[in-house]
Amino acid sequence: MRIGVHVVRFDFPGGSAAIAPTLAAVGQAAEDAGLDNLSVMDHYFQMDGMGLGDAPAPMLEAYTTLGFLAAATTTVELQALVTGVTYRHPGLLAKIVTTLDVLSGGRAMLGIGAAWYEREHLGLGVPFPSTSERFERLAETLQIIHQMWSDDDGPYEGTYYRLAETMCSPSPLARPHPPIMIGGSGERKTLRLVARYADACNLFAGSGTSATEVKAKLDVLAQHCADAGTDNGRIRKTILWTGALDALTPIGATAFIEQMKAYADVGITEVRVMPMDDPVEFIRGLASNVIPALSSV
Repeated sequence: MRIGVHVVRFDFPGGSAAIAPTLAAVGQAAEDAGLDNLSVMDHYFQMDGMGLGDAPAPMLEAYTTLGFLAAATTTVELQALVTGVTYRHPGLLAKIVTTLDVLSGGRAMLGIGAAWYEREHLGLGVPFPSTSERFERLAETLQIIHQMWSDDDGPYEGTYYRLAETMCSPSPLARPHPPIMIGGSGERKTLRLVARYADACNLFAGSGTSATEVKAKLDVLAQHCADAGTDNGRIRKTILWTGALDALTPIGATAFIEQMKAYADVGITEVRVMPMDDPVEFIRGLASNVIPALSSV
């Protein structure tokens, strides 16, 4: 099983001045550990009620941060987990991810979802339409991004977005394009969009979401792929682990590995884990106690 680290907080000891050197150390630790993926949240405010601090806690702009991490790394895949569809115009988002891909040597992944955090939208004056409209915008955004990452630089006419030219120069280095991940587990809309437009799904696991429940979601995805005539096997099945993980001790790592075996048995091939405290020490713990055993799961 592949593994990635998802950085979810930036309230490092030392305040704002400590953020850049800590993230540089995170990048180096990720390289040393042989992580497959390194991601950051895409939010304006820290998330309320998630145990990560309240909204005023430090939160960086995602793609500026990923550009910084691109310069601090050479091999690890980089992404936002995940970008809300409301945060950036689709054409601009395609340019941003393309830029990350080019400057990182082809290591960008686009993670995207329908957005949910109303407070940050209202706080910074960003429109927050209804749930149904956000999903409709998500479908159009995925269509636009696919067109911009193709040889078709003609217009796009949708209900919400109209582009006179879908030009994207330079082109991404990743072929055929940077992989696209859609985050979320909604069976009627989200997983149908995964089947039609994405290269990866990302589901929550742990803290009340069992391997059996994840399998049920993957079964729904497989049916959507069959209905759409797409290859379910090409889609990377990933989870964001929200359960406990004591990466710094062999005992904690062993318990985690046993849990991951159950998810691997139902088709999960990648897990993303979140450091709650020092991210550098967390990644070093993964390197010592988790990654060697996880690679054979």
